[in-house]
Amino acid sequence: MQVSQASPSKSVNAIPLRQLSIVIIAQNEEECIANAIRSCKPFADEIVVVDSGSEDATVQIAHDLGCQVYHNPWSGYSNQRNFGADKAQHDWIFFIDADEVIDNRLSNALLEWKQAPTITANAFSAVRIGDFWDTWLDTRPEYHTRLYNKTVFRIKDVLVHEGPDIKDAPVVKLPGVIWHYGFRDISDLVIRFNRYTDLDAQQAHRTGTRFSLLRLVLKPLAKFVQQYLWYGMFRQGMAGFTLSGLWSFYIFLKEAKLYEIDWKARRQGRK
Repeated sequence: MQVSQASPSKSVNAIPLRQLSIVIIAQNEEECIANAIRSCKPFADEIVVVDSGSEDATVQIAHDLGCQVYHNPWSGYSNQRNFGADKAQHDWIFFIDADEVIDNRLSNALLEWKQAPTITANAFSAVRIGDFWDTWLDTRPEYHTRLYNKTVFRIKDVLVHEGPDIKDAPVVKLPGVIWHYGFRDISDLVIRFNRYTDLDAQQAHRTGTRFSLLRLVLKPLAKFVQQYLWYGMFRQGMAGFTLSGLWSFYIFLKEAKLYEIDWKARRQGRK
């Protein structure tokens, strides 16, 4: 599959009716953040980078590419994104991660959206497709809400898998793709899975979910079947098989860590 960088639409020349701020949260992303920033240049009125303490060239790269850079000690994904939105000059926010790139079609769709006389929603989503071993995992499109009006919504207060707190509000799908260059190697992926399952288990416990042995036994297998067969990952060869297994491992870790949280709470109560 050909992956293309964003470029301006030649058919769109009118003065925009609305302006757009891009928000990127980052820490030690010197290998990829330049591509993310450049892909947003055609439609961005400003790009805000929230850095939580990079020790590499991330901040310098962002400065050199004309971004507004703010330093904020890490306070969680939701808080970092809301911090960036609060610093942004404009009401409309589009957020991406430092390892993502906007394709031409989505870039042009955002340019056209900026000039549309009317809009039908305060939140918009786009497909995100990730890579694994140079394979684009496009068997099942996943829509992520990334464009929103900050005067109407804020990023919801969750530990992980954060997004605008839209509840039942309408979300309009935009054409185009957010390419996610998130895979580096399995060791890196396992480290991230370990971090995310910590947050997932904590979030589940915080919302009242308690450990279930039935979930621990059944959900990892169900996740593998869902990913590999139902979502068609078997078409992706070894990449699809391996990633389906890793997602099964993710679910097992989350459920086991939820047990551990309950166990620690009981143990603390006995002291």
